[in-house]
Amino acid sequence: MAEHDLTQRMIPSLDRQLVFPLLEFLSSQDVYQADAILQAKVELLSGTGMVDYTGELYKQLHNTDQLPAEFDEKRAALIKQLTESEHKTKHIREVIENPEVADALRQDKLQNMKLLQDSYQCTPEMVLELYNFGQLQYSSGNYGGSADILLHFSILSTDPELTLSALWGKLASEILLGNWEVGLGDLLKLRETIDKTHFKTPAEQLQQRMWLLHWSLFVFFNHPKGRDGIVETFMLPHYVSTIQNACPWILRYLVAAVITNRRKRNMMQDLVKTIQQVSYMYQDPVTEFVEALYVDFDFDRAAAKLEECESVLENDFFLTHAVDDFVENARFFLAEVYCRIHKRIDMKALTTRLNMKPEDGEKWIVKLIRESRMDAKVDFKEGTVIMNSSYNPVYQQVIERTRNLVFRTQVMNSSIDKNSNPNKKDDAKQKGKQPRAAKRQETAVAAQ
Repeated sequence: MAEHDLTQRMIPSLDRQLVFPLLEFLSSQDVYQADAILQAKVELLSGTGMVDYTGELYKQLHNTDQLPAEFDEKRAALIKQLTESEHKTKHIREVIENPEVADALRQDKLQNMKLLQDSYQCTPEMVLELYNFGQLQYSSGNYGGSADILLHFSILSTDPELTLSALWGKLASEILLGNWEVGLGDLLKLRETIDKTHFKTPAEQLQQRMWLLHWSLFVFFNHPKGRDGIVETFMLPHYVSTIQNACPWILRYLVAAVITNRRKRNMMQDLVKTIQQVSYMYQDPVTEFVEALYVDFDFDRAAAKLEECESVLENDFFLTHAVDDFVENARFFLAEVYCRIHKRIDMKALTTRLNMKPEDGEKWIVKLIRESRMDAKVDFKEGTVIMNSSYNPVYQQVIERTRNLVFRTQVMNSSIDKNSNPNKKDDAKQKGKQPRAAKRQETAVAAQ
C-alpha cells in the first residue's frame, strides 16, 4: 500500500522530530523495507541534537560497535552550547519564574521589558538568549524544558517573527510530550496569530497555513474533541483554499473526520464539492468512496472502495486507530443514501454490499432505519424494506428556500448603502443638529 502512503508528501511540511513518529510507525508496517526506514531515521536525526540516539541507530544500520569521530565532536559541541546558553539565561529564568514578577507582567510587552530592565536588570539580549536556549533544548530532545522556555520567550519578546517561531516550537514540544489539551490551546493560538499577521507575501501565509494543517493532525486525532475541531478548522474558507492549492491529500483526514462524526454530517455537501474540485490533482480510496457515493451514486464502486479504505487507514499513522469507527459510519452513510433513493430494498443485496453477514446485516439495517428516522416498513418474510415517499410539496420547497430571502436582501442593501455613501451618517447627524439649533434660535428671539 505504499502508493497510498502520504508520509513523503507530508515530510516537507513537518519538523524533523515530528516526522520521527511517522517513521517509527512505518517500521512496524510492511510498507517499506526495514533498512530503508532505518536509513531515513539516521538521516532525519543527524540534523538534530539527539546525538546519542542517532549513534545507536547508526550502529544498527551499519552493524558495527564503532562510531565515527564526528559523533563525539558533535556531542561535545552540543554540551558546550547548552552549558553556555544555560549560564547566559540563568538570571532571567530566575526572575521570570518568581511568582511576584509573573503577577506583575501585563499584555503590553514593551512595558514588561521596561519593568524587567529597570527593576531586575534583564536586557533584551537575555530575552533573545531564551529563544536560543529553547531551541537547543528542543533539538536535544528535552521537550518539557523547551516548552517552558519558549513559552516565557513568547510572552516577553517584541519580535513578531521570533514570537511566531517560538509558538511553533512550543506546539511541537507539546505534541511530542503528548499533552493534547495544552497542544490544542497552542494550536488555536497559533491559528489566530497566523490569520492576524501581515506576512510579506501571500505565499508565506499560505505556507504557514499549510504547516498548520499538517501539524494539527497530531492534536486533532488524539484529543477527545479533535474530530469536531478538525472539521471546524479545515472547513474555514482560508483553509479550504489552502487544501485546494497546496495540499489536497489533507482531504483524506477531513473526510475521515466527517464520516466518523455524524454530528458534522451537514458538512458533507460542501466536502463533496471540494473533493470534486481537486479530484484531478489527488484521489485515494477514501475520497473516491465519497465521490462514488454522493456524486455518481455507484453503490457497487462505493462498496469496493470501502474495502480498500480499511487497508489504507490501517497503514496511516493518524487513522490507524479509527478504522473500525470509519467502516461502521461509512456503512451508515452508504446504507442511508441507498435507502433514500430506492423504494423497495432487498436486505440481502444491501447486506452483501455492506460486506456483512445476513443475520447481522438485517439487525443493522433495522437499527439504521430507527436511528435515522426513515419512513420505512420492514418485511422480514419477504426480506425487504419498503420506503414510503416523504417528498415536500413544491410550494413548501419554495417557502423553505426563500424563507430568509427578504432579510438577506435588506442586509445586502444596507451594506451597499454604507459602502456607496460613507458620509451618509455624517450628513444625517448634521441634518439632525440643524432643527435643534434653529429651535434654540427661535426660543431666544421669542424671549427677547
